[in-house]
Amino acid sequence: MTGTFRTVGDLSAKLQEHHVRTQETPLFNPVFQLSLDLSRQLESGALDLDGIEAMVAELECTGLEARAKRLHRLLAPTGTAENEKALADTFTVDDFDAFRERWEHPQLHAVFTAHPTFLLNPAQTDSVATAAMGGDAPACDVAADRPEITLSYEHGRAMRAIAHAQDARDAMVAQALDHATDYWPRQWLDLRPLPFRFASWVGYDMDGRTDIKWYDSIGFRLAEKAQRLARYTAQLEAIDARHDLLETLRPATSYAQDRAADFAADLSAPEALSAAANRLTRDDPAKLLSLTPLADALEAEAVNAAKSRAIALKTLAAAMRADGLGMGWIHFRVNAKQLHNAIRRRIDDGNTLDIASQGAMATLRDLLADAQPLRSNFAALAIEASTAIRQFLAMAQILHHVDADAPIRMLVAECEQPATVLAALYFARLFGIEEKVDVSPLFETEQALEHGGRFVDSLLAEPAYRDYAQKRGRVCIQTGFSDAGRFVGQIPASLAIERLQGRLAEAMAAQGMTGTAALIFNTHGESMGRGAHPSSFADRLAWPLSPWARRRFKRGGIRLEPEVSFQGGDGYLHFSTPELARATLTRIMEHPPADTDADAPTDEFYRRTDLSLDFYRAIRHHQREHLESRTYARAITAFGLGMLNNTGSRVSRRQSDVNADREMSLRQIRAIPHNAVLQQLGYPVNVIAGVGTAAQSDYEGIAQLLSDSERGRQLMRLVRESNALASIKTVAAYGELFNSAYWASRPYRGTEDHLSDACEALAEYLTTDDRNGVFRRLASRLRVDALKLHRLFGHLPNENLPDDRETTRRSIGALQGLRLALMQHLFLKAVSVPAFSRANDISREDVLEMVFTLRIDDALAQLNRAFPTSFPSPKDFAVDCPSDYPDGEGEGYNAIRRDFIDPIARANALMLRISTAIANIFGAHG
Repeated sequence: MTGTFRTVGDLSAKLQEHHVRTQETPLFNPVFQLSLDLSRQLESGALDLDGIEAMVAELECTGLEARAKRLHRLLAPTGTAENEKALADTFTVDDFDAFRERWEHPQLHAVFTAHPTFLLNPAQTDSVATAAMGGDAPACDVAADRPEITLSYEHGRAMRAIAHAQDARDAMVAQALDHATDYWPRQWLDLRPLPFRFASWVGYDMDGRTDIKWYDSIGFRLAEKAQRLARYTAQLEAIDARHDLLETLRPATSYAQDRAADFAADLSAPEALSAAANRLTRDDPAKLLSLTPLADALEAEAVNAAKSRAIALKTLAAAMRADGLGMGWIHFRVNAKQLHNAIRRRIDDGNTLDIASQGAMATLRDLLADAQPLRSNFAALAIEASTAIRQFLAMAQILHHVDADAPIRMLVAECEQPATVLAALYFARLFGIEEKVDVSPLFETEQALEHGGRFVDSLLAEPAYRDYAQKRGRVCIQTGFSDAGRFVGQIPASLAIERLQGRLAEAMAAQGMTGTAALIFNTHGESMGRGAHPSSFADRLAWPLSPWARRRFKRGGIRLEPEVSFQGGDGYLHFSTPELARATLTRIMEHPPADTDADAPTDEFYRRTDLSLDFYRAIRHHQREHLESRTYARAITAFGLGMLNNTGSRVSRRQSDVNADREMSLRQIRAIPHNAVLQQLGYPVNVIAGVGTAAQSDYEGIAQLLSDSERGRQLMRLVRESNALASIKTVAAYGELFNSAYWASRPYRGTEDHLSDACEALAEYLTTDDRNGVFRRLASRLRVDALKLHRLFGHLPNENLPDDRETTRRSIGALQGLRLALMQHLFLKAVSVPAFSRANDISREDVLEMVFTLRIDDALAQLNRAFPTSFPSPKDFAVDCPSDYPDGEGEGYNAIRRDFIDPIARANALMLRISTAIANIFGAHG
């Protein structure tokens, strides 16, 4: 018999005992056995949900500690003085021109996106950030209530992070200027530092969502303008509270605040829109559209100012030139299909033309050549039905009436043919904004990565595009690691993206575009499955844009402008305090992603392509087999998305009927929740799977290649970090929940007679359920591949894994055991609910299936309808005529609520807290 569990230490000790038994019985599952131990205590009354909650709370704290420790490890040192010294150590050049070259071009463009990764609430975020700054344990007794994650909430958090980034950049710019005054006293005033640019697409990303109204985007941009002007004003007041330019900045700030308030209102009525639009578009002395004259004036004043004042003035001018009239630049995003639908209205009334055809390209060339700019206004914007055209119209209004200087990025998702880019160029030219819009195709799907090289060659061969890019001064592309990592695996995706980047360098050089920069936007998240390398910040920066790819550009004489995303709540953690923001930017300056040694010797991974290409193709093939397998799809969707917290304002998948989860396609689930489900099931398939199988043909040769290559060692660091958190036994344990034989045998020999009816009902219900077999088949396949991976590890040098690796694994095991016990509690409660009549086509069996797929909120809604606990009373009505009926008090189903509905709700809430803790130990959501 097992003693009653009271603490996490009890769980950990018992889990360790169970692990010993696997030596005797290899099929024994320690995680599931722990859940059974817990379940028996819970169902017998020896343990209650209060006791479960106490252990969950303890493990929540463990998760927050792991998150803070990881962030500290990546960003340390975090102290201001330490980072001032670290930045000073990068001032290694003695030549002013070389120093100027380094500081006047962005080492990185940082984009603050709103992907749904707002896992932590603000109090938890602050606790983790505070702990990460000092390397201390976070405060765990913070409020666990989660705010409603709306688009406005996401935008507010993005602006908070950007504000911290701006302050950190200003401090670094001031330090660089101060250094320059000492070393080049006669030249330093010529320096215009621009080490970082910041941008955001929060409120402007229309790919995959229809809930953002066009005037929301205008309103956000005006709010950003008001916030940035207020910050410029405060910065200038700190220099000189009576400065002449304050007479320009203060009215401009008030004006922007008023216009932001106009567009924050409901503008669906024509008269409301007309009034707001007219106030924005009419001339006004406070309507500031360009900061160039102000920045010029500040720099001119600095020439004759004392040193400290001159540095402050030039720092402010540098911020103005970097950010413009907003908190940063902005990125609109549409899907290629939206652009295709829009351009068809112009070139293909019959909707029969293949956009990828030569005929379509020829038509587009003519259309682009003949395009004449059209004027547009807010009325045109309001009546436009096409999403893509509406974005171009919105950009035109922003450039004409909000900020005339800052260019706007137009990101095109699922862009797989050059015609799509020409269509975007056409609309930019049609609305007179071609010179301020950077069209950027996104390469993320398997097809886009496979054919990306030919796409780039064809696009740069188009004279119209080449002329446009040279006028803009840059070629822009976006490479995404989220969907790519989901559909081809994270390692193959990274290598395919790397090759595409190299192909871009070759194509630009071949077209003589050496005077044009290459801006490469690598969109990735904070998790291993979405393109963030957990080993170090140097690895994080090198993973999406490798030294090999950087050398292709440097050798071709092409300036590289790297851009990365910091996505949602996970990414914003790096900028959640001014100190962490300073540490983050300092680490980037220490490992500048735009720099590389053009003369470095060739890495073995790229020299021995006879091995490395086969290795890449084999992993990709293995990952594709998983993706195309009904076993994998069924396992990943076995619980729908019920294991996951709501972490963003964008929906994770389309709505479906109660039985749709059985046939849910992986393409119905976005990349973040897909990866999040893998974390919760215990095995990051899209990072680890296939590596062992790919090495089986030549373990020694592959191991030697990976050992001799820095890129190869980096690949294996990712695999080892992911594997250290993985558990195939946990994957198998989830299948046992649907094992009819388990439920039929559980009350065997009278051990749990009080559960016999419920277990019999579950056993009978699950006789036809496929999930037990699905999980067993998936676990078997993962196990065979893992055996080969460990054989490969045996040929590689030992890596220094974290000292607390086993403690971390036991913490995850305890969390999984608790959740499996709570799921058994849910199943037993649900199947024991008294029968109720069918209502609105929802039956008791439907409710059970909702519980089995963790659609608990839906199930509770139906149960609350079936078993109400309060009723209307005649006393609620003010009627004159008397009645003797009803002749008794209305009786609700209070006992059913107490014994079944409330425990189901509470167990589900605890399970979601467990999900948060597991994600924190993994280091990110999804």
